[in-house]
Amino acid sequence: MLKKILISSFAGFALLSSAVNAQVNLTAETASPGGATHLSPAHMTEIAGTKGIANIQLADGQTLTNSIQNVAEGKTDIAATPYILPFLMSRGVGPYGSLGKEKGAELAENLRAINPFTLGIFFLYAYDAKNIGGWDDLKGRKIYNGPPRGGALTNARSMIQIITGLKDGEDYEGLQVNWGQQVTLVTSGEPDAMVLPELFPGSNLTSSTAAGKMTGWSMPKAVYEGETMQNYMQSPGSAPFTIELAQLNSIMGDDWNFVSEDGTFRAFATIGGNVVHKDMDEELVYNLVSAYVATLDALKAKAPFGDTVGFDAPMQGMCGKNPLKYHPGAARAWMDAGYKLDECALVK
Repeated sequence: MLKKILISSFAGFALLSSAVNAQVNLTAETASPGGATHLSPAHMTEIAGTKGIANIQLADGQTLTNSIQNVAEGKTDIAATPYILPFLMSRGVGPYGSLGKEKGAELAENLRAINPFTLGIFFLYAYDAKNIGGWDDLKGRKIYNGPPRGGALTNARSMIQIITGLKDGEDYEGLQVNWGQQVTLVTSGEPDAMVLPELFPGSNLTSSTAAGKMTGWSMPKAVYEGETMQNYMQSPGSAPFTIELAQLNSIMGDDWNFVSEDGTFRAFATIGGNVVHKDMDEELVYNLVSAYVATLDALKAKAPFGDTVGFDAPMQGMCGKNPLKYHPGAARAWMDAGYKLDECALVK
């Protein structure tokens, strides 16, 4: 009898072990910790493991330009990306120039979105000690506007030019350093002002106020609503951003003061999300995204910026010139949870 019990117990343990070992193993790539780009896939990794859906090996500190190509080529399962990158890949331009248009389009067609987030919100800010008067007071100033190259620098320069007509190198001195040196440069006092993509509140903004109180300026309403800026904000990976001024001042605390001509703060955001290969199993994607969506409140609670980065806004940055569509499993998960997805974001 004892022998039968032991055999039965061993068989049950073996079946349980087999079920655990059968759990899917996935790989994922994202940027360094500190923003929504890292927090989103990190949360998905945690939830997938906790729910027994998948073991996700998450590699951070990656170059996302390469990460989404790895997904498109079937070398990585999940990658975080600003939505501008699939657009550039689909045309074989920018960092994907070596692929060519035909190969770039072929690879981009392999990518499918599963969930969104905001990478950063572009706006003007400066230390109060600099006595900057706002957008009209940038001529001849030193302005830190991003890293030496890339989309953030292009966006900052474009924002300044559309709002003020000023050009980097002609009407103001643009300062560029890599992201890792941002706080050091800002707190050094060398820049008169900054036009950068930030989170509300983000670690860079919080760290910078150690050197003094700061003011941030809304985009002027007339410019924000104008045709030029509206068109610019519809470019792939960009989206309009507004928040009530009182709410923003409350979020950021006593070290910050935000200025707008009315009660609304206006800016534009860089949008991205996590992507997978179009051939990833639909039920697996459905289970991953369903578990993720069901725990959005827990995700938001993990960071001070959790409520301002659009974790629960699946249509932000989609459609228009953005070639990405939702993976059918992800689309079903969002819609089953009560979210609306437009037809233009779905695979037909």
